[in-house]
Amino acid sequence: MGEMVKVGMADLNICKAPDAITTLGLGSCIGLTLYDPVTKVGGMVHYMLPDSTKVRNNSNIAKFGDTGIRELLRRVTAAGANRNRLVAKIAGGARMFEVSGLSDVGNIGARNAEAAKVILKELGIRLIAEDTGLNYGRTVELHCETGEFYIKAVGKPVKII
Repeated sequence: MGEMVKVGMADLNICKAPDAITTLGLGSCIGLTLYDPVTKVGGMVHYMLPDSTKVRNNSNIAKFGDTGIRELLRRVTAAGANRNRLVAKIAGGARMFEVSGLSDVGNIGARNAEAAKVILKELGIRLIAEDTGLNYGRTVELHCETGEFYIKAVGKPVKII
């Protein structure tokens, strides 16, 4: 394996085989990857909120699903991925806090996961695998050589989707 590219919270980046790309500690956030299996170009965005249009201070495009996924698409295609071959995978969107009643705060993870599906459909990109929901944090890695998406959670076996 080559280098491990790190993506922070509200951040995005791209990688090419033999490298891999990772983000740590996805709670209610979503780690979304786009990957072209032919050129082996991939990328990941770690977004915190579904929709930039609902927020006044929205200058960080990677913080929001709507702007982050589009920017990631722009970058992976600029790096040589073919848009028609791209496949997406998502992880995260956990319900990290028990909140009484139907508070939006408690359900931000589910809204983040839903945003990924809506935006990918709009962009015409297939979502082929997901590991979302439940109540634990995840660390994820996309291996650009194989397209495998590794999901690691404390006390659980590594999952590959």
